[in-house]
Amino acid sequence: MAAVTRGSFNALRRLLTQQYRRRCFQPQNLRFNRNLKPLASRWDRSLQMFGSRTLRTAVAWRGPIVQFKLSDIGEGIMEVTVKEWYVKEGDKVSQFDSICEVQSDKASVTITSRYDGVIRKLYYDVDGTALVGKPLVDIETESGSELSQEEDVVETPAMAREEHTHQEIKGHKTQATPAVRRLAMENNIKLSEVVGTGKDGRILKEDILNFLAKQTGAILPPTPLFHEIQTPGPAPSTPAATPMSTPAGVKPPPTAPKPVFSGKDVTEPLKGFHKAMVKTMTAALKIPHFGYCDEVDLSRLVLLRSELKTSAERRGVKLSYMPFFIKAASLGLLHFPILNSSLDEGCQNLIYKASHNIGLAMDTSQGLLVPNVKNVQLLSVFEIAQELNRLQALGAAGQLGKSELNGGTFTLSNIGSIGGTYAKPVILPPEVAIGALGKIQVLPRFDTAGQVTRAHIMKVSWSADHRIVDGATMCRFSNLWREYLENPASMMLDLK
Repeated sequence: MAAVTRGSFNALRRLLTQQYRRRCFQPQNLRFNRNLKPLASRWDRSLQMFGSRTLRTAVAWRGPIVQFKLSDIGEGIMEVTVKEWYVKEGDKVSQFDSICEVQSDKASVTITSRYDGVIRKLYYDVDGTALVGKPLVDIETESGSELSQEEDVVETPAMAREEHTHQEIKGHKTQATPAVRRLAMENNIKLSEVVGTGKDGRILKEDILNFLAKQTGAILPPTPLFHEIQTPGPAPSTPAATPMSTPAGVKPPPTAPKPVFSGKDVTEPLKGFHKAMVKTMTAALKIPHFGYCDEVDLSRLVLLRSELKTSAERRGVKLSYMPFFIKAASLGLLHFPILNSSLDEGCQNLIYKASHNIGLAMDTSQGLLVPNVKNVQLLSVFEIAQELNRLQALGAAGQLGKSELNGGTFTLSNIGSIGGTYAKPVILPPEVAIGALGKIQVLPRFDTAGQVTRAHIMKVSWSADHRIVDGATMCRFSNLWREYLENPASMMLDLK
């Protein structure tokens, strides 16, 4: 068989040489070539058949290489920082698979693939700056796949239904963020087998962990979804001479790393949210601020929350004090709508916002972020707590998107969760007011009978745009907000 093949190739080589000479030499050689033409046609057909049999495997998996470009994220964003790659060169990807996470000066965004194929090139390193309209990766697409020059897919990590990535499983769509899908993949868990407890049946990270715990029999500690304001309790009476010891099985608290003094100046470019903070605060401090401070006795609210906390936990929600603060603010905004307004760029018109999108300043690993709860005027305290749990989980995972961060109309900053008492909050344009909440302290106060009692006191600091809001309006709003919290039963008359 090998000898026959070698003979065939030798004959083919001679034939091709003769065809070449026919085209290059003078016309007197045409008679010889015309006689040879039928044989050449037969060998041409043989060559085509041989090539199709031997090269079919190579052609089947080779396809065109497509430059996957960063599409327009919107809001004038022209560059982003690559925070994490979910793929590497040589990885096979399918449509809607996560490729990378990028961070703009407004939000973190997950980029998903439009094609089935193999990653051939990554254009940026982690922390590199990617430009809109420039390639992110090269993808060698599978042969026969439909290629189009439409905009590349951008998936924001927002958990809104219309913006969320869906994974097709057994004929229905399962909603989960890229981080949750990756966690499920790492643990060989099918999302179709997990019951989602998020809004509209979305699968959360806690659902994956609980499913894994049931499979392995492990007991998972409760995950803190929201950092609530801590009320100080009585200090344990420990003799001074008795050394403190760590109970068995309990890990000691982690010690803070010692600072290292390098002796050298370090220069870092502003990126992402730090760059956004410079831009926002520069604009904010052009606003003439005025401040107003007060204190609130939350003793009745502390008792009410302790009664409702267990019921909320049975329904899968961590109930902190913030839902009450936010709802009371919304009720106050109904009476003082000017605090839920904004001034246009020309300072000619005042826009009264119909929705109470109340923001909450969060201290995250990415810096200070202010996601907001949409349409608080339509939500119950429990529904606000649900949304806060979701926002806190997204913030801890670095997955807050544009839909959570944009559109705020009024802001509360919970500085007390870190330990602060007073603050001078800075207004977030285009809003006109912001409040800073201090920590809850147990302090002595006089009751109506003149007796000294223990009271749970919280300081609040307000800032308002003095071009629009006068001091009397801010004071009246604060008094109404304080009344709702000091007598939480009065909120029942206005709750919807």
